[in-house]
Amino acid sequence: MDISSTGLRVLRQIAESGSFTAAATRLGYTQSAVSRQAASLERSAGTALFERHPDGVRLTPAGLTLLRHARTILDCLTAAERDLTGTGPRTELVRLGLFLSAGAALLPPSLTRLAATDPQITVTTTEGTTPSLIRALRAGSIDLAVLTSRPPHRPLDGESPRLHAETVADTELVVAAPSTGEFAGRTAVHVDELVDAPWVATPASRSEPLLGVWPGLPGRPRIVHRARDWLTKLQLVAGGFGVTTVPLRLSPVLPPGVSLLHVEGAPPEVRRILVARLPGRPAPAITAVTRAIASTA
Repeated sequence: MDISSTGLRVLRQIAESGSFTAAATRLGYTQSAVSRQAASLERSAGTALFERHPDGVRLTPAGLTLLRHARTILDCLTAAERDLTGTGPRTELVRLGLFLSAGAALLPPSLTRLAATDPQITVTTTEGTTPSLIRALRAGSIDLAVLTSRPPHRPLDGESPRLHAETVADTELVVAAPSTGEFAGRTAVHVDELVDAPWVATPASRSEPLLGVWPGLPGRPRIVHRARDWLTKLQLVAGGFGVTTVPLRLSPVLPPGVSLLHVEGAPPEVRRILVARLPGRPAPAITAVTRAIASTA
């Protein structure tokens, strides 16, 4: 096969972003250039590498096989470039992805512990939804991911081989509400009282879940503000502009003016926090970062 490193990078980015359009944006290419690279890859491989679906693009089994080799090849090229330029890392690097609310509660204590136990390890981080982080793991763009799942806790994705996942904590989902106003002074709320509440939610798409609205809410939620940043969402709640859902373990980092309410009249919503990686024996640095996260979760 005659495949360029550019083609392999395009393959990896399509796998991570889930669409040709998003891959083009992240790579700084036009969509037509990405489409040409994808077509060239398929010609060189002699088989279909991509499946087009209404909600995006997925790799075929052959595409996943090539992706596995692409990760190794691109990592080797990066290492070669560092050796040739004399910019090789003096520390062990672990690229960590976290779901959107994990950073505030989990990241600082985990990094503090890691600095004390394994100072030779450098961690870089990126945030994303669980589906996007799973794609990034498969694509090799991150080494480790802190993910969340809800009962019945099915496999993280349908790809094979399965990702290796370790449970580090279970946490209850609760509602963050203004400390003044309708729910002032309360520690619980009936789900029926939330039907007409103004919600602050994270935007959703076909492939990403709507975050911030109670999952068992009867009827259609009234969403008044849409924001991805958790600080923005919680400050809107503190200002009295709506309510949102949060994991209970976020309670230590809530801003003033926000109270947490347990939801009654509906089954409890428990979220599992997982640390996931590609299958196989992990590098010692990945094991150390996993251990630091588990010890502080």
